[in-house]
Amino acid sequence: MNTPICDFVKKYCDSDALRLHMPGHKGNAKLGAEPLDITEIDGADVLYSANGIIAESQENASRLFGTSKTLYSCEGASLSIRAMLYLARLCSPNRSDVILAARNAHKTFMSGVALLGLNVEWLYDEGTNGILTCRITPEQLKAKLRAMNKKPSAFYITSPDYLGNVADIKGLSQVCKEEGILFLCDNAHGAYLAFTEESTHPIALGADICCDSAHKTLPVLTGGAYLHISKNAPYGISENAERAMALFASTSPSYLIMQSLDNANAYISDGYKEKLVNCINKGSLLKQVLTGHGYILCGDEGLKLTIAPKSYGYTGTELSKYLADNNIICEFSDPDYTVLMFNPENDDSTFDILEKVLLTLPKRNAVIDSAVHLEIPEKVISPREAVFSETESVSTVSAAGRVLASETVSCPPAIPIVVCGEKINKSAVELFKYYGIKNVTVITEKND
Repeated sequence: MNTPICDFVKKYCDSDALRLHMPGHKGNAKLGAEPLDITEIDGADVLYSANGIIAESQENASRLFGTSKTLYSCEGASLSIRAMLYLARLCSPNRSDVILAARNAHKTFMSGVALLGLNVEWLYDEGTNGILTCRITPEQLKAKLRAMNKKPSAFYITSPDYLGNVADIKGLSQVCKEEGILFLCDNAHGAYLAFTEESTHPIALGADICCDSAHKTLPVLTGGAYLHISKNAPYGISENAERAMALFASTSPSYLIMQSLDNANAYISDGYKEKLVNCINKGSLLKQVLTGHGYILCGDEGLKLTIAPKSYGYTGTELSKYLADNNIICEFSDPDYTVLMFNPENDDSTFDILEKVLLTLPKRNAVIDSAVHLEIPEKVISPREAVFSETESVSTVSAAGRVLASETVSCPPAIPIVVCGEKINKSAVELFKYYGIKNVTVITEKND
């Protein structure tokens, strides 16, 4: 597959032209990448109003992913999430300002909701106490939709989630079609799913719009992502997609990231599927060995290894430190989990080293503490009102009864315990302590 953006930039670099345009480094290498870092000069096209090399590259990506349209983001899936919400509000058949969402949404979802003045109805996982996972069944979705007083414009879910759990996308999408609402999927961790033996990408399984963080699972520079529009999406979504992205995007996108996305098309089209299947198989074998050795694993995702090590005698944070001491750096850890991610760029030695290190760790008595169950917080004001209110920072120990103004959780995992506009209850305070959150931003209370 051709790489029009990469080819143009290379030709420009080789021309040794006098650069009397942005960026200010003028192509002089300080870090090494500067010669390839250009701006929208003549012939370089313009992202979100593309009709040249960027348009050609995005069309290549669209063919690979099987979409009606695929657009590049140089600002991660966060940009694509905000664009999805805008498109849902603009193009939904019922023009509703309500979004129905699984509770474990990334905090970017909440910033998009606040900026667009949307309202959220939440669906909660009825079977777990955690905040990172929110398993929603088609039956649960259908029951919620039929009980709502106001039909939402869309249903929004995160799949795969941070722990590697994959939702029943096909079943959920069928419910959305039956009920006449859009189906949006935050597939940030699953760009590779389009290239498994049989595609399990959300677009292939019925999502109308979805976002992928290319940089999470593909060999793409950090910040590279996609917005995908299904061939079956209602009229108006594909037609307004560039407008939606441009509404939130920088007018100075990174050509380094765009070259990386462009090059990924060639990478994917040249034997990637076989490499991916091989990598997933190696990961599966490692998981079998670890399970046989007594480790508890969770998640369904092929490129993710999520260990719940408390039964083995360690917190997730302790296991992460042990791995780091052995020069293995994990993706994420908290008191309950340690998350590691693979892709075909990891060779056989990766799995051998990780297996040896994990099997060397001595098993101890189980850690028995656990997170408290979050009581559903009371919604006091809208997310938009909360974000634009006067605020102050208070310690978590004195936060009960206050209304949260903005999320305090870092990325990763960037999944809020309480969302803006909700009242902080005692169970939330206990969860703040459990996850090491010492301060929260709340709405300033007015004295009468």
